[in-house]
Amino acid sequence: MDRQTKNFILSINCGSSSLKFKLFNTRSLKTELEGHINHIGNLESHFQITDHDGNILINSLTAIQSIEFAVNELITWLKHNIKKYPLAALGYRLIQGGPQHRVPERITPDLLEILKQQIYLAPNHLPDEITAIHAFKTAFKKIVHVACYDTLFHRNMPACTKYYPLPAEYIDKGLIKYGFHGLSYEYVMKKLGSKISTTKRRKIIIAHLGNGASMVAVKNGIGIETTMGISPIGGLVMGTRSGDLDPGVLLFLLKEGHLTPDELDELLSKNSGLKAIGGTNDVQALLSNEAKDPKAKLALSVFCYTVRKYIGALAAAMGGIDMLIFTGGIGENSAIIRDRICEDMDFLGIAIHEQSNQMSREIISPLSSKVQVRVMPTNEEWMIAHHTRNFIENI
Repeated sequence: MDRQTKNFILSINCGSSSLKFKLFNTRSLKTELEGHINHIGNLESHFQITDHDGNILINSLTAIQSIEFAVNELITWLKHNIKKYPLAALGYRLIQGGPQHRVPERITPDLLEILKQQIYLAPNHLPDEITAIHAFKTAFKKIVHVACYDTLFHRNMPACTKYYPLPAEYIDKGLIKYGFHGLSYEYVMKKLGSKISTTKRRKIIIAHLGNGASMVAVKNGIGIETTMGISPIGGLVMGTRSGDLDPGVLLFLLKEGHLTPDELDELLSKNSGLKAIGGTNDVQALLSNEAKDPKAKLALSVFCYTVRKYIGALAAAMGGIDMLIFTGGIGENSAIIRDRICEDMDFLGIAIHEQSNQMSREIISPLSSKVQVRVMPTNEEWMIAHHTRNFIENI
């Protein structure tokens, strides 16, 4: 039987405290449903599903203790509605698969064993992702399950970017620069390519700015440098993540702070960044408080400064810049953050048209600007569905 007669692909995007999902028509890849379970681990977790017309199908506050409980809530709903929304395949965002697993592939028992062996590369993400996969595979045994890796987009980075200046023995253990937010960057480049035929001849910086944030330099269609490295902790200052630190800082924390490796991970991943400086990782709250709270003002200044610094570095890596693209929750929605980031960047040819920026138009730079600045929404779940459909069409 043609798998596409089963109608729908479910994309799963699993985070440490949230589960995002979208259901796509297999033929058209149009969104049929989308939803989330947020604040997992809290007494009032939010479970919501809306259809393609914006009608709310479920909207509840309930205590969901873990990702496993969240996945089971979604599975229960899907099984109850399986006649209306029959599934052809499930696609999953996986943060990491190690150096040998980047291309989308079928999830088998052997692959799950390999992923378990790679947990040390992404201890804050892979365990929950593997838990979700086990639950969905148990619930939906007869359909195809596809792994879509967040590192795929960065697989062609040059050696001078990819490798750390450490003994070669560590490379064999997977200690290389992987880069992340790859599904987001793939989506943005795909959509940009449908608008501009010369995309592959341009020097483009994409800034995916959200609670987790990174940037990539795309030259001739290839990601040649990115701000995150072996983990999603590095690079830009983020909501709760530190971003890049002098290695001496880590030694200080281990020796003088007497932190264990797990405590260090907890500090750098969940208690650093904007939260550490300004008391919250909510950028909108920081903007509301900055006039009366110096710490909030400092947190925003550090964030914008870090992004500006990396724009300069990535432009240098490419030998110039033709286009700057903002995406992600902050990048798409905060005109004031975009304006502050681009302030005093005219030496690179970057400028903002104030009215276009305030209205969040797609192009927010003046027509005369050397560098075109764009705002483009991302859709990682669509990219997962796209990869999944391509995979099931070729098996």
